[in-house]
Amino acid sequence: MDNERIARAALSRLMEPQDAAGLALVQATGAPDALKIATGQAAAGPALEREITGLLADNGAGTSWAGMAASLKRWAPRIPDLAPERDLATMARLGGRLIIPSDDLWPAQLGDLGMQEPICLWWRGLEQELPGPARSVALVGSRDSTSYGASVTGDLAYSLAQRGFTVVSGGAYGIDAHAHRAALAGGSAAVPTIAVMAGGVDRFYPSGNEDLLRAVCNQGAVLAEVPPGSAPTRYRFLQRNRLIAALAAVTVVVEARWRSGALNTAHHAETLGRAVGAVPGSVHSANSAGCHRLLRDGGAVCVTDAAEIAELASPSGVGLAAPGTAHAADHDGLTLEDLILLDALPLRSTTSVDKLCAVAGLSADSVRAGLGRLGLLGLAASERGGWKRAKELA
Repeated sequence: MDNERIARAALSRLMEPQDAAGLALVQATGAPDALKIATGQAAAGPALEREITGLLADNGAGTSWAGMAASLKRWAPRIPDLAPERDLATMARLGGRLIIPSDDLWPAQLGDLGMQEPICLWWRGLEQELPGPARSVALVGSRDSTSYGASVTGDLAYSLAQRGFTVVSGGAYGIDAHAHRAALAGGSAAVPTIAVMAGGVDRFYPSGNEDLLRAVCNQGAVLAEVPPGSAPTRYRFLQRNRLIAALAAVTVVVEARWRSGALNTAHHAETLGRAVGAVPGSVHSANSAGCHRLLRDGGAVCVTDAAEIAELASPSGVGLAAPGTAHAADHDGLTLEDLILLDALPLRSTTSVDKLCAVAGLSADSVRAGLGRLGLLGLAASERGGWKRAKELA
């Protein structure tokens, strides 16, 4: 097993993510023998080359295969830099670890990627088994998010975390950061959030999110398929998107421009047969053009709250609010004024009666009376003189 682990650590540095020829070689021979062949310590005979050709053809990558000699030439410049023991020691010093498909901690849902399953994962965070896809939701979107996108993402991530879902995202600025931050604030799951990185997990990228990603490490998990010291290149950003999609039952695009990378994640989810959700925005907002494109093309379901996302993640009803909980009650027996007031109540911070009057368009007497009724039903809570929605309400 040590040989297997060391071989996979070395291969992750030798080969780029989704290197079809390399992944086919590993599948055909196993990691230790694949490393020997890739580094020139062993030869690949004609039978092996035919097997790899067949594997690539079966996975739609046959046309780009130029033969083993071409692949060996491509890998050769990286051979002098291989030092898997050093990379493993770096992870141990950081309190992290390398996990491989035979480990108990390996997320079984990554097997849905088939031959594109990563060779290994470099992991920083709690030594805690990751949840299955039915308990995980990916929230992705623009790096240059608007205040609307930030608000919606915060509400969705917080509510999903309150329901026990793990929020998966990419650790970037914008929607990713808002998703991680809100999931940490509201998380009730053992792993409230997972950040899948495009570069090595030895350094947090982007640097402006270092404190946030450190908090994700302390309470959740930060993962990458590239070894310590690897730069987060544009190609690697696109490749890691398939991991985000594979880890979750549903991928939700909150805000995305027409050609946003978040649409790439949605495409991976759709390819895997996972559900895709999109949050609608203003028709005048370029930041929502990609979401509207997904909705128009039929690749996504319109979602507006955590309950709709939970239903997509657990169509059988697992994970939905049980009858009698706050979410079930918010439409049950309430007056129109109470429903308007409930919508006006914030999820994570408190607000005053005066502000609720302005937001809900109700008189102060109506707001006070409505808050009393919502409080008795467990739908509103008073904290330090202000009011907010009850924690269990999505």
